Amino acid sequence: MSRIGKAPIQIPDKVKVTVEEVNLVTVEGPKGKLSQALHPEMQIEMEDGVLSVKRPSDTQAHRSLHGLTRALLNNMVVGVSAGFSKTLQIEGVGYRAEMNGSSLVLNVGYSHPVQFDPPANVQFAVENRNKTVIVSGIDKQVVGEIAAQIRKQRPPEPYKGKGIRYDGEIVRRKAGKTGKV
Repeated sequence: MSRIGKAPIQIPDKVKVTVEEVNLVTVEGPKGKLSQALHPEMQIEMEDGVLSVKRPSDTQAHRSLHGLTRALLNNMVVGVSAGFSKTLQIEGVGYRAEMNGSSLVLNVGYSHPVQFDPPANVQFAVENRNKTVIVSGIDKQVVGEIAAQIRKQRPPEPYKGKGIRYDGEIVRRKAGKTGKV
């Protein structure tokens, strides 16, 4: 049995989970509301504030879906109760981020500033003298995708390390050309 799939999900107070026909799951909490249609063959059961996922058979496809379904449900519960965030660091002379209303404006070495408008349920924050960008929201997939799109504007380069990187990301540095003596 899947080690991830068989772990029960504790539902915190102030979080309401409803499971409808064909596994349409809606999770409501203090930070917002998420709903997702999960695979109809997985059996989702709610008992005494604990959510559990069971699979109908032991085939490879059902074993794969078992852990996936449980992980998606857990991410929904954590998202509406605590939320998710990704932190990006900006390295480089003249590289900076600014807030323009709710939009994020990046100056990362292009002739023009790059602007990002946040989708629903996603917020941007700029800290540390315009060198740190925090992307936060309730949907883990959307937060990760937006953070990846921001990083894609100027990925870190290996010679000087300039660019946008995730917090804690290690950029492998290369030696440049050696000068003649």
